[in-house]
Amino acid sequence: MIGILGFVAVFGLGRWLGWAARWVWLLAWGWLLVLLLAHAPYMPPELGAFVGGEFRGWFVLGVLVAMALAYRKVLARVRKQVAPVVEAQKPGVFSPVELDRYARHIMLREIGGSGQKSLKTARVLVVGAGGLGSPALMYLAASGVGVIGVIDGDVVEGSNLQRQIIHADARIGMPKVFSAELAMKALNPFIDVRPYHRRMDAGLAAELVADYDLVLDGTDNFDTRYLVNRICAAAGKPLISAAITQWEGQISLYDPARGGPCFECVFPLRPAPGLVPSCAEAGVAAPLPGIIGAMMAMEAVKHLVDAGTGLRGRLMIHDALYAETRVIGVKRREGCAACGGLHG
Repeated sequence: MIGILGFVAVFGLGRWLGWAARWVWLLAWGWLLVLLLAHAPYMPPELGAFVGGEFRGWFVLGVLVAMALAYRKVLARVRKQVAPVVEAQKPGVFSPVELDRYARHIMLREIGGSGQKSLKTARVLVVGAGGLGSPALMYLAASGVGVIGVIDGDVVEGSNLQRQIIHADARIGMPKVFSAELAMKALNPFIDVRPYHRRMDAGLAAELVADYDLVLDGTDNFDTRYLVNRICAAAGKPLISAAITQWEGQISLYDPARGGPCFECVFPLRPAPGLVPSCAEAGVAAPLPGIIGAMMAMEAVKHLVDAGTGLRGRLMIHDALYAETRVIGVKRREGCAACGGLHG
């Protein structure tokens, strides 16, 4: 009995303490050697009775385990030698499974094969994995955007689940970026998701934005929105920014490098504290972020494949309560602190 308990203790402690497998097996072999010595002819019979079993039984057990381990090692070596060499997939090349997945995109003349290839090679950063980020991330993943970065410093809370559809009740307490990564990879395993569990700050923003082709901002605080805008304007990166409150949302493409205004051109002054309440303060209709977030993904896809007419120089405002949508023209502002003088 003591002999069996010894093996249970070795493997149990090894698993609990996270020991490397080789050390666990070394201890197990050491314990087996102790058991064999306890049953040796020159040892007191009481010692053998204390540990249990008999010499022949422990010896046979050792031989069988050694044979099993040797077989396993040989089998692994053989499999390694005969394993087929899988050629690395070239960037922008689709597997048959991907071609079937994106068939409805490829059928569209405005996207086609070349447009889908542009999506596959695109790199999009989404700031915020909340109400707007949730649908935007899911549709970017479904559309086949090759690299999607998502940055957010918050964790999933129960109150988020009324509108943040990328998360789940089972993932309450998990960082939002990792929850989003699970959902996106479950939907499309052919994309690369890069989660950044931290808040966007001035020390990180420039380096992070430089690594992407397009930025989507769905955050609900003005400090981050103005920071992201300034970084994108300086780097010449297009920015799709949206905002929601209660029943209304707005969205535009800010791209001063290509003649459009930046966010600060249109909104040069930050609202006074308390003037524009957040969703937590004023409430929001659950489907509204889905509508505006899906628009963000739609405008991103159009921009990446160069299809249709985007929202550069236009601000779309959607009033869900009265089912009205209007688009107003917006222009660059002379002397803008964010983009003035950066791009002619």
